[in-house]
Amino acid sequence: MDLRLLEAFVVVADELNVGRAAVKLHLTQPSLSRQIAALERELDVELFARVKKRFVLTAAGATFLRGARELLKQAELTKRDAQRVHRGELGTLRLRFVQSATFEALPRLLGAFREAQPDVVLDLETMTTIRQTRSLKEGRIDVGLYRPLPGSSDGLSRRVISQDPLVAALPAKHPLAKRKRIRLQELAGDDFVLYTRATGPSVHDAIVGHCEQAGFTPRIAQEAADVQTIVSLVAAGLGVSLLIAPTPQIDPGAVVYRELSDDLPPWDLCVAWSPDNPSPVLRRFLQLI
Repeated sequence: MDLRLLEAFVVVADELNVGRAAVKLHLTQPSLSRQIAALERELDVELFARVKKRFVLTAAGATFLRGARELLKQAELTKRDAQRVHRGELGTLRLRFVQSATFEALPRLLGAFREAQPDVVLDLETMTTIRQTRSLKEGRIDVGLYRPLPGSSDGLSRRVISQDPLVAALPAKHPLAKRKRIRLQELAGDDFVLYTRATGPSVHDAIVGHCEQAGFTPRIAQEAADVQTIVSLVAAGLGVSLLIAPTPQIDPGAVVYRELSDDLPPWDLCVAWSPDNPSPVLRRFLQLI
């Protein structure tokens, strides 16, 4: 059904005068009369009648008017929603992130995006860098927040949003806890608590590599899949660890974080996406960051 005919009908029904309605619609009266006649032929009902020289709605016309108003309202809402989807103001953003992003970058980015686009649905989940890379290439997610290995290339578009150092996590009673900065080699005699290689292979391998460059192979006493568990195990005295800053907040009477004086490369934290992804919501997110 032609929405223009519905609009013309509603205006005529409101005015109950074809002449005044034609002025409102910027039409000639004969043209408007032909539109109403065409609508009546399409419906096969009479919408208006003359009663004692008055122009009135028929019973069918009154019923049709209620439906016509609803149809026009729904059409306007649908048009507006389509425009908002095109602008990236409606839809879903599928974002995955490594755990180390949860302490500063993720809250900052999502807080700003939620404030700017409150009607976008956020589909969020932690995911390793390797899985994010694969999911982005396969189009199963829109945005990745991960830490690529230095010099690596995965064919994705990336934007570095922070460069973060490794820090030592020590039990508060550790002999080196009173120092502000320590050398990695000074931890050679300690047990280590590290990420399991299955959940964080790049970080695990890099930490082992840094230790070997410092002259020792770390003695891994415990492994854990997440940073909170690692910090808890350090607090329990099961070993020391190396973590990417920012780190989880914790009671300084249990665990302390100390800078490393070694010349170690920082870890990039990147927002990554596929250049082939046409999502307007993704485009809006990238404009924000």
